[in-house]
Amino acid sequence: MRHRLITATSAIVLALATGASAADISQDGANAIRDNLNHLLPGDIAKKQPVTVKPAGSRYEITYDFAKLLDKVKKQDFEIKGLTPFTMFATPQDSGLWNLEGNNNFNVTGHFKGPDDKRSDFTYSIAQMDFTSVFDPAISYLRSGDFSAKDLKFSSTTDTESVNASFADMVYKLSSADSAMAGRLDFAANGRFGTFAEQVSSKDMPPIQFSADSLDFNAKVNGIAAKDLKEMVLFVLDHADQKELSKESETKLKEMLGKAFPLLTSLEETITLNNLAVTSAVGSGGAKSFGYHFTVDGPSNATRIGVAMDAADVKLDSALIPPGYTAFLPQALDIQFGVPGMDFAAFGDEFMKVDFSKAAGDTEKAGQQAAEKLFPGGILKVDFPKISAKSGVYDVEMSGELEGRVDTQKDYKLHASIVARDYDKTIAAVQELAKTNPDLNQASFGLMMIKGFAKPDADGAQRWDVDVASDGSVSVNGQQIKGPDAPAADEGAAPSDEAAPGDDAAPSDDAAPSDETAPSDEATPSEETKP
Repeated sequence: MRHRLITATSAIVLALATGASAADISQDGANAIRDNLNHLLPGDIAKKQPVTVKPAGSRYEITYDFAKLLDKVKKQDFEIKGLTPFTMFATPQDSGLWNLEGNNNFNVTGHFKGPDDKRSDFTYSIAQMDFTSVFDPAISYLRSGDFSAKDLKFSSTTDTESVNASFADMVYKLSSADSAMAGRLDFAANGRFGTFAEQVSSKDMPPIQFSADSLDFNAKVNGIAAKDLKEMVLFVLDHADQKELSKESETKLKEMLGKAFPLLTSLEETITLNNLAVTSAVGSGGAKSFGYHFTVDGPSNATRIGVAMDAADVKLDSALIPPGYTAFLPQALDIQFGVPGMDFAAFGDEFMKVDFSKAAGDTEKAGQQAAEKLFPGGILKVDFPKISAKSGVYDVEMSGELEGRVDTQKDYKLHASIVARDYDKTIAAVQELAKTNPDLNQASFGLMMIKGFAKPDADGAQRWDVDVASDGSVSVNGQQIKGPDAPAADEGAAPSDEAAPGDDAAPSDDAAPSDETAPSDEATPSEETKP
């Protein structure tokens, strides 16, 4: 909802790119804004002038007639009823900025047919939408804003399934400031959706209900080249109908891209569901909190993209889970992983070589070559700072890094540290369960064997530092437990140094096996023998 509202607002105010003051409010000014806004629309729709503008005291009243905007859509494929005009007010400031505000509602019903020709009926309503914001013509975007909505509802129904969802309310705040990088801006946003409820049902599945007290979100984007991005948007709008760019237009586009790179210096987004609950015919469950975190940071030639998910106070109650196994269900989860070392600077340099005046196939191939530059030397790294699970009978955590080539699944190496706290408690719990399930005796024996390879940490936890070299050898806490793989019969000579990530460039100083146990790089692992 928040993205749609801001996107719509941004489209409306693209025309407010010329300075004005309260004294300049006139019909001529209104006509100019009206014509510019309609000019942004496809020609056949623009002729109907779905956007109207008129003076309203010290501000302009801008109205969008959505019915006219959708007039050209085929009625047999799509129909919507209940659309009413969307109105906002734009007040010019002496600083060159514009104050925007609006108060609207939304209540529509309709249907559409998807690619499979299946009909979907929908309803979408928002009892009240309010916003006040400050628009900057220099970037054709908002510098700040406060947005709110009440009683948001959505439903979708086909002949086989049904979805109903609602939020009690929504609040959203946007702010911006000059970035540490000259000529750029930092944006921050935060907000909350209150009282979330959703029900999903189908012919083949009993209804499932999801609910949460609230959904919180926070986002930060730093170092945005806002002015350059504005020019790029206008360029795309002006050339949208052209199948191929002229050399002159291509040169202009590349100049704008060169100024805009890097598009941003960092990005961070967090979404948290509070008191999440799931209910179905087979049981119920939930969590006190469930979070999602996404980041992009680091210099342009060594950028890391990271993802994290966590859940606290997880509960699950289902007849499908035998009572004795309930204690083994995780009560807390934390999963963090990322892709470090991505070279967006090299990607940008290679992308600038793309000839946009050629056919789409050639451009696509050149774009693929640019994408390959993201991973220096063709090496892909995946790090996992923390992957943990905790219950009443275990507490285990893993961290490390995986490294391999992007063009093969055969050559890779891994370093991982696994830490288990209260490990004896875990063994005892499995042994107790084995009294009623003898098949678990083997699992209990395996846990005790694994403990024999562990080394104790200062706090009493058991630790296993596991290294898998690119030749397939495996060591645990410096002790080799598996030698190198035999060369594959059809591979012949060993690969060159460039063909696989070298073990002398391990993910970290701790990751590589010791000199006494590290295998040579002469052998290449086969898929049949690799563990």
